[in-house]
Amino acid sequence: QVQLVESGGGLVQAGGSLRLSCAASSGAFTTNTMGWFRQAPGKGREFVAATGWSTRYADSVKGRFTISRDNAKNMVYLQMNSLKPEDTAVYYCAAARQSTSSRRAESYDYWGQGTQVTVSS
Repeated sequence: QVQLVESGGGLVQAGGSLRLSCAASSGAFTTNTMGWFRQAPGKGREFVAATGWSTRYADSVKGRFTISRDNAKNMVYLQMNSLKPEDTAVYYCAAARQSTSSRRAESYDYWGQGTQVTVSS
């Protein structure tokens, strides 16, 4: 069983930055597809970014967010710059057992507990 633990969330003003971290218990999955999703109150879980064979982003965060990984440390990161109030959500780290280009949450097998990001205007 792979365990994922997110950290780095918090309260930030619009225009500010945060860096989320995800620690994976198993190094095997940091070489497969790792992704970040988010869920705002009353909304479904939304794809943010993923890295595996390729790196991809949701249009809403492209140019502002950067996903990266350190396989030696079993870590995945999400650098978030120029934050907007609409970025407010619980952010989840996710891992897929097999490489996938899907942006659907159902394509990911393991999830962290989430970390809250709140952007004030």
